[in-house]
Amino acid sequence: MKILVLLTTLLLQVVAISQVPSSIDTRLYDMISDVSAERIQNDIEKLVSFGTRHTLSDTLSDTRGIGAARRWIKSEFEKISNDCGQCLDVAYHRGLVTPGESRRIPDSTWVVNVMAIKKGKLYPNRYIIMAGDIDCRVSDPLDHTSDNPGANDNASGMAGVLEASRVLSNYEFDCSIIFVGLSGEEQGLFGGKFLAQTAKEKSWNIVGVLNNDMIGNTSGINGVIDNKSFRIFSEPAAADQNEQQRIWNRFYGGEVDGPSRQLARYVHKLTKIYMPDLNPTMIYRLDRFGRGGHHRPFNDAGFPGIRIMETNENYNRQHQDLRIEGDIEYGDVIEHVDFSYAAKLTSVNIITLASIAWSPTPPSTLMIGGAVKPSTTLKWDNIVDSNLAGYKVHWRNTTSPYWEYSRWVGPKNQATLDNIVIDNYLFGVSAVSKEGHESVIVYPRTLIPRK
Repeated sequence: MKILVLLTTLLLQVVAISQVPSSIDTRLYDMISDVSAERIQNDIEKLVSFGTRHTLSDTLSDTRGIGAARRWIKSEFEKISNDCGQCLDVAYHRGLVTPGESRRIPDSTWVVNVMAIKKGKLYPNRYIIMAGDIDCRVSDPLDHTSDNPGANDNASGMAGVLEASRVLSNYEFDCSIIFVGLSGEEQGLFGGKFLAQTAKEKSWNIVGVLNNDMIGNTSGINGVIDNKSFRIFSEPAAADQNEQQRIWNRFYGGEVDGPSRQLARYVHKLTKIYMPDLNPTMIYRLDRFGRGGHHRPFNDAGFPGIRIMETNENYNRQHQDLRIEGDIEYGDVIEHVDFSYAAKLTSVNIITLASIAWSPTPPSTLMIGGAVKPSTTLKWDNIVDSNLAGYKVHWRNTTSPYWEYSRWVGPKNQATLDNIVIDNYLFGVSAVSKEGHESVIVYPRTLIPRK
């Protein structure tokens, strides 16, 4: 009898391991097809029509200033929610900046974000966030009255967020998705700081933040015209890592395997699978050299966050007064926005949001062992998730930016990679749903205890 039970158990394990979920979900192709460059153009045109969206601009007018812009964004989210049977929770989110906090905000000012949350069915407190910026500026960061279209920086990102909410409102997900327009970016990343603070206070489980800042320019100041590539900026390790984590990075590797870098790899992989005509370029840096974006406050608070943006910037169209000097036209005007390109980068966000929102909880307490042995062993805590099909072990050469090799191990919570020497590779584990969606890969941070 015992032998029969053992054989049955082994057979079930073999069957489970052999049933590898499909890695392709055709719904993601449908989502890409649903993205409309025309709707994105209309949204950018509307945002530009407010004259200026400077954080310190008019908040009372119905036609000009940041107040009118954020009320319009909120009304658009509400229309989208009405169309999907009130599937979005739409609200303002605000924080007060007082004198002395920023040289760019001399007087007490409310920084107001606009959010639309699509709650997850199984894990409403687990979030993936897509963000764009509402505000913009000209040459003088305190000039809040001059005309400032802010067409690419960052009406393009905000329009992408609105379009993503339209497309994804037609689906149900296991975890929650936040679509948000953040304010106060040009004055000191205040909108992101306030939202990250709220997330900490409310113990939100944020899987990642996709910050979209300038996704519509294809003609660079370097003379390159390119609508086939984009950049993904990510920091290597969590900003809040402790001394023990720093010691781990030094002796066991993982210097470039923090949660934000893993999120960047996730975007890269999905793009390669579902949008092969688009070339994602991972940039191993928090942001552009010496510059900042609205993913940084989330990184500072310990949340994974990346920046998605165009490859070739044109600095004559960023933070510039509208003017012509010689044969150079300055200013962020709508004529320079490539709406089809903005639609492509919006699609990148959409498939990432959907795949993560359909994926299981990432493995926890991942341990690794194999020093002076011919094989590498990984162990982790089992996940309680009704959508879990099993786990996949990943490894790559230490100099490779991407995960190169993987092995499906089924529902087991450990795996031994025979003849894969621990010294020569880096390792990780992901959880896989029954529909084939993988969680973000987790890097081991604990050694398997020696017996």
